[in-house]
Amino acid sequence: MPRARVAEVFAALSLTTDLATGVPFEKGLRTCALATAFGRELALDDADLAVVFHVALLRSIGCTAHASENAALFGDDTAFEAAFGRLDPGDPGVLAGQLAAFGQWVPGRQAALARTFVAIAPVEGPRASRAGCEVSRALGVRLGLAPAAIDALDDVYERWDGRGLPGARRGEQVALPARIVHVAEQAVLAAAEGGAPAAVSEVGRRAGGHLDPDLADAFLRSADGLLPAIEAPDLLAAVLAAEPAPAAAAGAARLDDLCVALAAVVDLKGRYLLGHSAHVADVADAAARAAGLADPAREELRSAALLHDLGRVAVSSAVWDRPGALGVADRERVRLHPYWTDRVLRRCTALAPLAGTAAAHHERCDASGYHRGTGGAELSFAARLLAAADVFAALTEARPHRPALDPGAARTALVAEAGAGRLDADACAAVIAGAGLPRARRAWPCDLTDREVEVLRLAARGMSNRAIAVRLRVSDRTVGHHLAHVYDKTGRRTRAGAAVFAIEHGLLPA
Repeated sequence: MPRARVAEVFAALSLTTDLATGVPFEKGLRTCALATAFGRELALDDADLAVVFHVALLRSIGCTAHASENAALFGDDTAFEAAFGRLDPGDPGVLAGQLAAFGQWVPGRQAALARTFVAIAPVEGPRASRAGCEVSRALGVRLGLAPAAIDALDDVYERWDGRGLPGARRGEQVALPARIVHVAEQAVLAAAEGGAPAAVSEVGRRAGGHLDPDLADAFLRSADGLLPAIEAPDLLAAVLAAEPAPAAAAGAARLDDLCVALAAVVDLKGRYLLGHSAHVADVADAAARAAGLADPAREELRSAALLHDLGRVAVSSAVWDRPGALGVADRERVRLHPYWTDRVLRRCTALAPLAGTAAAHHERCDASGYHRGTGGAELSFAARLLAAADVFAALTEARPHRPALDPGAARTALVAEAGAGRLDADACAAVIAGAGLPRARRAWPCDLTDREVEVLRLAARGMSNRAIAVRLRVSDRTVGHHLAHVYDKTGRRTRAGAAVFAIEHGLLPA
């Protein structure tokens, strides 16, 4: 692939988090366009404007950190995120109406879910926010963001009146870029429902509560000139044109780092998905090497493999974590996730060449796959390799309804799929040849011990200390000691942060 513009990869991440949070597609692009225009109106210098640009585009990169927990509590984490993003605890009258509509995505349980939210929000809210901030910080470093942007990402859920999350800052303690993004985001959300008049009304209503009153006033004075930014016919083009100079580009190595960050956001959507995207990429890369693909083709396949599951975020974690059979509606949602992968990648010119391969990972040679039902000569060899790699990787990972298969059993299943005409025989042979046995590891990262790695892997999947103790046949206290050592050595403090560490260092899946 040619060098990719970094902002386009960030745009793909923004579109992915739109899907994960249940907001209108391209909401993140609109927020970025408006926040950057507002920053220019405020006469920010280029360095500060770049921070606003990046925070607006990436403000939700920690949104999947608590996805499984939110799904368990509220039935659908994506619907919950959409509702939560509009709540206004600073206005009792508005909040009462919002809570009355809360939980409507689960018919018959609406009132119960609202009561649950009110009861647990004081404890669960800060916990979820800390997890999201830790993930944002870890991924922000991998994405190469400036320290000021990483710091501002910690404040995206804070509020001017101190009623935000985790509730550690208020007023001017909240980073200025975050306060600018707060104004732009509320204007964009309101405009999606009622146009420019609604945007103006909502920013005015939230001034002094959610929003910095001086920034709100400055926005309202210039609203007529600012709001057209969110109506651009091509929002991505508008965002790229608005990016403060210099526009960064990424070669193969840098692109791989960026793709790993996107993969981590996706894999946090399910307790059993952690590390899956990177695992598929490793299997596909080894298969491509075994098949004799040239380096440029291998690099492109690896990037497609890292991004193949972007569309998973559009499906609730309740589906990915469910141990039982899926109903018809949920099966249809699952079948659409490659469609969303395709949509996100094709929207961004730099990543569009990957879309055909990445979005075909569930297609089959006999046209029995999804989401397009294509097969035969319509599938490139790269797409066939990725499909076989995805099957092999998934089979050797645990899922809620079954344990992981050993490589021999996975090989047998892969051969059977090829024999039935669903997977390409040459692609399966390349995957089997490339898989081999894992090489001996000289040392775990950060001097973790074997047992600490075991505990980390289980904790990352959301298991309680008690459950880990039962699994490993040790005491709860011993597990606590191991976890304390893990957190001290890795510098992480939440399950989601530890999960990202494990993904980044290839510790998941086991």
